[in-house]
Amino acid sequence: MQDLIIGLVQTNTEWHNPEANRHSIAKKIHGVTEKVDLFVLPEMFTTGFTMDVESNSEVHNGITAQWMQELASTTGANIAGSIIIQENNKYYNRLYWVKPNGEITHYDKRHLFRMANEEKHFTEGNNQVIIDLNGWKIKPLICYDLRFPVWSRNTNLSYDVLLYVANWPQLRIDAWDALLKARAIENLCYSVGVNRIGKDGTNKTYNGHSACYNYKGQLLNNLSEDEQIIFLTLSKPDLLDYRDKFPANLDADLFTIDK
Repeated sequence: MQDLIIGLVQTNTEWHNPEANRHSIAKKIHGVTEKVDLFVLPEMFTTGFTMDVESNSEVHNGITAQWMQELASTTGANIAGSIIIQENNKYYNRLYWVKPNGEITHYDKRHLFRMANEEKHFTEGNNQVIIDLNGWKIKPLICYDLRFPVWSRNTNLSYDVLLYVANWPQLRIDAWDALLKARAIENLCYSVGVNRIGKDGTNKTYNGHSACYNYKGQLLNNLSEDEQIIFLTLSKPDLLDYRDKFPANLDADLFTIDK
């Protein structure tokens, strides 16, 4: 069973400047010499967390998706992160997951952040996605989804890693730290969160704290507020061994989600 090597790209995002953000991220990733299976980018990594959807959206599988395909192909790594997509006269906060062979899978954010009026500009997603990567099952979600444990529930241990991409402000960073840890413990999985740093065009400050917690809720990296790529190595045998010794999933409540 192969270890999973992840690079969390904790970066500043230039407000409403997709070209500059793509260039900055590509430069960082191309500077990595180690083997990495997956690079994870923050939420709305081309624009910052903006409600100006008309000026900042792209078509599905447009310029940024193609850029991600090229980046995945040249690095041999999977690339994941969310951007604003316009499709069928609707707007989505859409996470793209791109494999080195060019295959694209996407997830649309389910829980829209009403405190920023996100629900007035975007359409919520209804489908959950689980990605298979080198024998690992990974479930990608977006920012505010972190606050809703039912949507994240690891029913029948269907995934090994919960992955959140975010623009989570410094003002509420304690909740980010606590909920990432909680999701790991309750779902018997690795919980990974990638957050941006810097200040956006609405004067909100972000201080990173991108992190990985293991199935016991133990933090696997130092919490940082600096611009950097954080490298993590996840062990599948360790995960399976813990699940075997502590099968709390067998006592989980049964339920269905009304989509």
